[in-house]
Amino acid sequence: MKKFLIAPSILSADFARLGEDTKKVLMAGGDLIHFDVMDNHYVPNLTVGPIVCKALRNYNIIAPIDVHLMVKPVDCIISDFAKAGATCISFHPEASDHIDRTIQLIKDSGCKAGLAFNPSTSLSYLDYLIDKIDVILLMSVNPGFSNQLFINSTIKKIYQARQLIVKSHCNIQLEVDGGIKINNIANIASAGANIFVVGSEIFSTLNYRKVIDNLRQELKKITNNF
Repeated sequence: MKKFLIAPSILSADFARLGEDTKKVLMAGGDLIHFDVMDNHYVPNLTVGPIVCKALRNYNIIAPIDVHLMVKPVDCIISDFAKAGATCISFHPEASDHIDRTIQLIKDSGCKAGLAFNPSTSLSYLDYLIDKIDVILLMSVNPGFSNQLFINSTIKKIYQARQLIVKSHCNIQLEVDGGIKINNIANIASAGANIFVVGSEIFSTLNYRKVIDNLRQELKKITNNF
């Protein structure tokens, strides 16, 4: 079984105390930081850029930073995030004119590469690219805003993506982002996910550790081997 990883999404953090809040959630048991980048063009919201990623590194955040680019065009910003300290950079295939080239740009920058899928985006892109990527990121909400409800049809898509990974024999992480909570994380894991982006479920509380511990307790119920 692949290790289950909790990726707190700082989109739901307190931006007035972002460095402090990020460090706090990592100390509470978060495995990596999920960093949502929105451009008010590809998605209807505007968030943060490379300068904020660099600021977190300067704040002595040493955990992996998982950058999710919801921007179009995408190629021109990849090197900026790599220089700012990104560990993995995921992008949407619709945002790239040449997907294979974008993946190679990420790899050449020294980062792991991920391909992100909106709820209505077909996994057929993986027919040609699965051996080139490190992460498959499945959106379980429509991107653009935090604190949305999990789209239940994503469960089938998670299972399908896991089967593709198994068939490929590639070492690929399967990440799910959107509406993940204590009461549904076990079902999401059972379908095949192993990285869980969790935002408001953690940051809307005062006790981050208690929420993360409860998430992990649910994950302990999972016995399937991927």
